[in-house]
Amino acid sequence: MKRVESIAQLRQAVSCLSSNLALVPTMGNLHEGHLALVRRARELAGHVVVSIFVNPLQFDRKQDLQAYPRTLDRDLELLREEGVDLVFTPPETAVYPGSMAVHTRVEVPGVSDVFCGQSRPGHFVGVSTIVCKLLNMVQPRIAVFGKKDFQQLLIIKRMVEDLAMPVDIVGVDTVREPDGLAMSSRNNYLDTQQRQIAPALYHALKNTVDALKQGARDFPALEHAALEQMASAGLQPDYFHICRADDLGKPEQNERKLVILGAAFLGMARLIDNLEVHL
Repeated sequence: MKRVESIAQLRQAVSCLSSNLALVPTMGNLHEGHLALVRRARELAGHVVVSIFVNPLQFDRKQDLQAYPRTLDRDLELLREEGVDLVFTPPETAVYPGSMAVHTRVEVPGVSDVFCGQSRPGHFVGVSTIVCKLLNMVQPRIAVFGKKDFQQLLIIKRMVEDLAMPVDIVGVDTVREPDGLAMSSRNNYLDTQQRQIAPALYHALKNTVDALKQGARDFPALEHAALEQMASAGLQPDYFHICRADDLGKPEQNERKLVILGAAFLGMARLIDNLEVHL
């Protein structure tokens, strides 16, 4: 496994690999969810490139950026064990040369403006900008992302389509703890008591899926019940919505492909999760 830090080194290293490349963008602090993406990338491509970069542009609060866990040595060891070919760990100055205030940004309007985009202004501009840059730097055939960030996945797919970028975006199912909690680096912020409460978000999603499969179609009532369930469990709900899976729009009563998205605050952590349901 080779590690590079500059864009010039990255392009030189990529040129030595075949064009059958898969990219897995990460912010580090890797867990089994990330490793599932790496394994899927290995299945789909001849060579795997992983980026580790804590992207300042997608943090709406400076303290969150500073507190984000950084575990580079452990991350590199895990990636070595997974047989990754190349790891890109650039400094901020390599990714954002010059003043951040005047740096070019990529915006995907509409789908970026709701839910997490509404709760975290500017977040998805930061996400789409860094992903666009990484795709241009690496030029992979495939890029792999987790479905836990379902809204993010849709935004990236829309960006790639709108900008005619020659890359296939692949989503991988959420990896969960035994009690259903979606794996996330932000789970490290939870203390013992909060960790016991955290799966309540997944349980609210699962109960809503079960109700839909049993024929319930009063979407606002289902959303309200889920928000109450989350609050009763000790979460501070941010949002809970039943949406069309293709574009996160408001579903019709006869909609067949749905996604249920929820977010909540718990101590220092902001939890997000979703479940897809085909009726």
